[in-house]
Amino acid sequence: MAKPVSPPSTSRFDTLDALRGGAMVWMTVFHFCFDLNHFGYLRQNFYQDPFWTWQRTAIVSLFLLCAGMGQAVALTQQQSWSRFWRRWAQIAGCAVLVSAGSYWMYPNSFIYFGVLHGLALMLLIARLSARWGRWLWPLGALAMAAPWVALQTLDAMGVAELLNQKSLNWLGLITRRPVTEDYVPVLPWLGVMWWGMAAGTALLRTKPFVLTRAVGRIGRGLAWLGRWSLSYYMLHQPVMLGLLAVFGAVVR
Repeated sequence: MAKPVSPPSTSRFDTLDALRGGAMVWMTVFHFCFDLNHFGYLRQNFYQDPFWTWQRTAIVSLFLLCAGMGQAVALTQQQSWSRFWRRWAQIAGCAVLVSAGSYWMYPNSFIYFGVLHGLALMLLIARLSARWGRWLWPLGALAMAAPWVALQTLDAMGVAELLNQKSLNWLGLITRRPVTEDYVPVLPWLGVMWWGMAAGTALLRTKPFVLTRAVGRIGRGLAWLGRWSLSYYMLHQPVMLGLLAVFGAVVR
C-alpha cells in the first residue's frame, strides 16, 4: 500500500478548497432565491418542492463531504488538538449567533440545530474516529440508513414521540420533521462526513495528485472563497437580506 503524503502543516489543497468554494457559490444562489421568496419577489415552496429540497440536500452533502475530507487532511498533517479546538470554537460560536439571528427573524421556527450546530458535533466525532480507516465506509452507510430504519420502527416500539422532542431530535431519529428553518441532525449527516473522511484518506494514500493539482484561474478564485468559508457563511445572508430590504424600501 502506498504511504500517505505528508505535506507541511501549513499547506493547502486547492482542489478541496475550490470544491468547498463551489458549494459556497451554489449555497449563495439558493439563499438568494430563498430571500427573494421571503420578500415576496418569488412564490416558491422551499420546504416541500423537490426542486428546492433536493438542492438543499446536495449542498449540505457537498459541504459535509468537504469537511470529512478536510479531517482526513488534518490527520495526515498531524493537526494538534489545540488547533482543532480553536477552529471548533469558531464554528460553535457561529452556531450560537445563527440561532440568535434566526430567532430574531423567525421566532416560531428558529434554527436550533442547523448546519453549523451539526458540523460542530460531527467534527468532534470525526476527530475521534479519524483512524478507523476502511470501517468508515460501512459505518457511514449505517449512519445514513439509520433515520429510514427509525421511521419504520420507532412507532412500533412506542418511543417515537420521545425522540421527536426538541431535546433529542438533534440525533435525527425522528418520525416527524421539526419546525425549524434549517435542520442538520447527526443522522444521517454523520454518514456523509464519514464517507468524506474515507474518500479523503483513500485519495491521500493512492492518488494525492487529485487534491494537489492546479485548479486554474476560476478554481483559484473558488479556492480562496473556500478558505474563508465560515466568514463568508456568516456574512452572506445579512448582506443579501440588507440589500433586498433597501431595494424594497426604494422601489416601493
